[in-house]
Amino acid sequence: MADVQRTVSPIDGSVVAERPLASEREIDGVLGAAVAAGTAWSRTPLAERIAVLERAVDAFVAEREATALELTWQMGRPVSQTPGEVLGFEERARAMLALAPDALADVVPPVRPGFTRFVRREPLGVVLALAPWNYPYLTAVNSVWPALAAGNAVVLKHSHQTPLCAERFAAALAEAGLPSGVFSVLHTDHATVERMLGDARIAFCAFTGSVAGGHAVQGALASRFAACGLELGGKDPAYVRADADLAHAVPNLVDGVFFNSGQSCCGIERIYVHVGVFDAFVEDFAARTRAYRLGSPLDAETDLGPMVRAAAADFVREQTTEAISLGARALIDPAVFDADAAGTPYLAPQVLVDVDHRMRVMHEESFGPVVGIMPVDSDEQAIALMNDSDFGLTASVWTADAEAALAIGARVHTGTWFMNRCDYLDPELAWTGVKDSGRGCTLSRVGYEQLTRPKSFHLRTA
Repeated sequence: MADVQRTVSPIDGSVVAERPLASEREIDGVLGAAVAAGTAWSRTPLAERIAVLERAVDAFVAEREATALELTWQMGRPVSQTPGEVLGFEERARAMLALAPDALADVVPPVRPGFTRFVRREPLGVVLALAPWNYPYLTAVNSVWPALAAGNAVVLKHSHQTPLCAERFAAALAEAGLPSGVFSVLHTDHATVERMLGDARIAFCAFTGSVAGGHAVQGALASRFAACGLELGGKDPAYVRADADLAHAVPNLVDGVFFNSGQSCCGIERIYVHVGVFDAFVEDFAARTRAYRLGSPLDAETDLGPMVRAAAADFVREQTTEAISLGARALIDPAVFDADAAGTPYLAPQVLVDVDHRMRVMHEESFGPVVGIMPVDSDEQAIALMNDSDFGLTASVWTADAEAALAIGARVHTGTWFMNRCDYLDPELAWTGVKDSGRGCTLSRVGYEQLTRPKSFHLRTA
């Protein structure tokens, strides 16, 4: 039936959830309730809002085991790794709540006799959050919890792949005592979302997804002045300098490439290594990659599960095949991994050398377990190659020289610059991107700015 969405597990092709799509009448009711409930919620003292949201975190974390297993069935991440997302959710939610009093406090300029002056941060109204499947809790929490803390109402539309994640949020918030209507979940299709974005009751859209999806959101909002935050992925590079500690860099970069089967917005997708350490780096990197165990994510020994669907795995296979046809050399024999076969979501990890930027695998987002590694002979060459991309979400340098890391980072076009780490979001730092990685900001006190509007108070008292 066209009015029902089905979630098919990449584990075995079984249907793990079915949900009816919301009707236009139901959507109208949700938005109307959000406006009314949000108005009252915005007048609730900040300390009370934070207390409710803290209780909701407690309620969510209390269900960690069931939540983690449910997540594995929905999107295929191994059971050895999904509990980490629950912990990551807790870290970010609590950090953003701790920042709220300072981030939402009045901005008071220097005293001027005879006047009372300040800037107040007011909630926008109804925030529509559109969340993806790859990190369904970690992406959604970035906007949902701070939006609610700031006094907004939130409507969450999750990916068809992970609808139960939205319902977990709803259950936790209801248990915590959040007033009805302040947070709602909608299951609906893309065309309906586009129509919703034209509704004047939606004040802001927080979207995480593809570049094409970001263009669709922006286009749907073009007829009015509602804003949006867009987090659209990346082609994140790493640069390993000659002075890098390879014993630290190699295992961290292997994990940065292959965790979550490479389906991470800020995962490492291309690596540039100084010629002086290139051979040693590649040898260790390939050896560690061969040690991965690809298989059922329900097996506690598995550390590489299926991709979200067979089409996504075949896309990565096509990129790899094209690169090899253009001269790249594959260091991993897929035959070593029993589950790797075209037309299935189970994809063996792959490491490519003799690559260059003619190849799609070096400039087009892969979002899968493949990486290209290129030698470079200088910082200048590494900077040029890192910047040769339509994306700019994160980038990293691996070096013992912090001064050099700062100098290089100042010239790399990216939203976050790492030294000796990668694939991590610090909730106290702004999460943002440049170029096709999107616009706007979540996390940190800066993240509250796009979820509120400034209102100036200028009182002449004498």
